[in-house]
Amino acid sequence: MTTHQILAFGVIGLVMAVFIWDRFRYDLVACCSLVLAVAVGIVPFDRAFSGFSDDIVIIVGSALIVSAGVARSGIVDTTIKRFFPNLNKLHAQLALLLIVVAVLSAFIKNIGALAIMIPVAFQFARKTGRSPSLYLMPMSFAALLGGLMTQIGTSPNIVVSRLRGEITGAPFTMFDFTPVGATLTLVGIVFLIFFHRLVPERQNENPSLEEALDLKNYFSEATVVEGSGFEGKELNGILQLGDGEVVATAILRGHSRLSPIPDVLLKAGDTILLEGRPEALDRVVSNAKLKLAGKPIPEAKDEGDVTSIEAVVSSESMLIGWSARQLSLWNRRRINLLAVSRHGHRLTERLSEVTLRAGDVLVLQGSRRNLPAFLQEFSCLPLAQRDIMLGTPRRAYMPLLILAAAMGVTAAGMVPVSVAFFCAALAMVVFRVIPLAEVYKAVDGPILIMLAALNPVSDTLRTSGGSDLIAGWLGHFAAQMPPYGALALILITAMAVTPFLNNAATVLVMAPIAASFAHTLGYRPEAFLMAVAIGAGCDFLTPIGHQCNTLVFGPGGYRFSDYPRLGLPLSFIIVLFSVPVLLHVWPVH
Repeated sequence: MTTHQILAFGVIGLVMAVFIWDRFRYDLVACCSLVLAVAVGIVPFDRAFSGFSDDIVIIVGSALIVSAGVARSGIVDTTIKRFFPNLNKLHAQLALLLIVVAVLSAFIKNIGALAIMIPVAFQFARKTGRSPSLYLMPMSFAALLGGLMTQIGTSPNIVVSRLRGEITGAPFTMFDFTPVGATLTLVGIVFLIFFHRLVPERQNENPSLEEALDLKNYFSEATVVEGSGFEGKELNGILQLGDGEVVATAILRGHSRLSPIPDVLLKAGDTILLEGRPEALDRVVSNAKLKLAGKPIPEAKDEGDVTSIEAVVSSESMLIGWSARQLSLWNRRRINLLAVSRHGHRLTERLSEVTLRAGDVLVLQGSRRNLPAFLQEFSCLPLAQRDIMLGTPRRAYMPLLILAAAMGVTAAGMVPVSVAFFCAALAMVVFRVIPLAEVYKAVDGPILIMLAALNPVSDTLRTSGGSDLIAGWLGHFAAQMPPYGALALILITAMAVTPFLNNAATVLVMAPIAASFAHTLGYRPEAFLMAVAIGAGCDFLTPIGHQCNTLVFGPGGYRFSDYPRLGLPLSFIIVLFSVPVLLHVWPVH
């Protein structure tokens, strides 16, 4: 080996060791590896920051914004509630969740697709009295499988697409991944539906602060408006939208107060006093097109400037002993009181007439500029940051139209994926699907930094000839193997490495080796590049190798050993089906 190759192997080996050690965040490790590579001379000064201009950074960042727009719209949850209102059998619920997660993961970032559907899984669990652990791990694995179906479904596909373009001059297109990815997704979903019980039922023994707060019931009120579609309908029709998590405590009609009998017929102008969890209240209000208490915020420059926040009334607050009507919150402060939660009490009066006490939790709506000053002046303590959608304006179908347009022009070959999804992300902001203040929250900065920093470092294997050297070693080992054996070797190697590295980092290291390996054996590179993407995208063995697995680890109450119980047989099945399908779709000769 040359000195350049020794240094390249040393830097990448050190990076992998630090990743496995898992004491430092991956973006910090990637940046340090870039500085080290420049310092020892294997990355030239003029190439040090070339990764920041790479299309992969634009595509992944844009896909995250588009994913956040789809999640914010609530259209997925609304659709499921409308078309599958009485789904109670476990296998049917699992089939619906896994299919929806997998299909969404093909078009938006898989962790975004999973995040969209996790609340639905918790609703199913509460409704049927089952543990969420029965749903969450299979959903995570389905999200990983669904990401295999398109170029933008997961970062590994984007990386191998670019590398194929460098090798052959023609990158993979959007749906080149679909035949193999769809086959593996179908096989994986069938396995997960019938063998999900390989994972024992668990309970989350250490709920986070956000989950603890989620147990609170809020009291709110909303008015039936003309054109909502519920005039002349029974009250029960509205409450069903809350999936049993919202109750009505009274109906106010003019000066009369009616009992909330489920079959009472509603009229335009009726005000319904509601109690329930905040996300359930939001489903009822948004789907029934009810009008919350409060008035438009005149200081808000646009809909994106209107936000809702949870805050607790401290013992020193000047709000104690006063109601919203007495304080004239809107007239004086341009603040709307949307909901109140009081531990151990069911509130029965109108929201504006509730006398506030210390310890009350309020949902306040206002402009992003006014709310912080109000909280400080009145000694209200904002609770742990979480998405409170109650009273937040949304555009239900616009994100789907934007996503469909981006997919359409990409599939037609009119523009590259990077341009199409950058425009889609921009459209999410321009059409106010996502408030400008939340755009940068949607972008996963650490993963983008890691991709940009590791790109030139991983490329040192190619520029130094190191990837050809490893490929030669593997080629010598696989010289007597048939094509399916050589392909399985690359797939299993990538699958074995990815639990210890970020999946994008695995591809950045493994893809050049796979391409050189194929060249050494005299094979075409496409099947081997696809095998690397599949191996890196199918991390079913640990809760730390992929963000989707990490996301469900705590809420599902899982143990580290639970993942291989379900993931190991699934990995075996993926290898078993991947090799023949890859050889059929992407012949090596």
